[in-house]
Amino acid sequence: MNNENTVVLTPEGYLALEQELNDLKLNKRVEVINALKYARSLGDLSENADYDAARNEQAQLEGRIKELEYKLEHCQIIDNKDKNIANVGSTIVIEYEPGDEEEYKIVGSLEADPFNNKISNESPIGKAVIGHKAGEIISVESPNGAYDVTLKSVN
Repeated sequence: MNNENTVVLTPEGYLALEQELNDLKLNKRVEVINALKYARSLGDLSENADYDAARNEQAQLEGRIKELEYKLEHCQIIDNKDKNIANVGSTIVIEYEPGDEEEYKIVGSLEADPFNNKISNESPIGKAVIGHKAGEIISVESPNGAYDVTLKSVN
């Protein structure tokens, strides 16, 4: 099932998208419909900026709903069963050089957030460590050339 249209998600990422979709459908959609009704009540629609804004917001909302529905329908949830091998969902500690360690959570590209140490399974480090165990020295291919890291721990 892992093709170009498949979205890789952790269980947490799936739930976050599902919650966003439910909020958009149950809450935001009602707000936009009410804004449209109000704008229509103001009269002439040809020169009604409120109506145009509400229609634009509705189009963006419906586009996001369709996008989320597609992603949820075409996702592969990775629940890392073997906690000793790095995979999507693993929290890893890597050592760049003695005393220089970083902790990352490997997630699907949709969930990646480098500022919160969530790296994509498609990133150079993510690609390199997947399938490896703690204690291994791994070569990471990057645009600036390859470098070695030590996988200190996998959880």
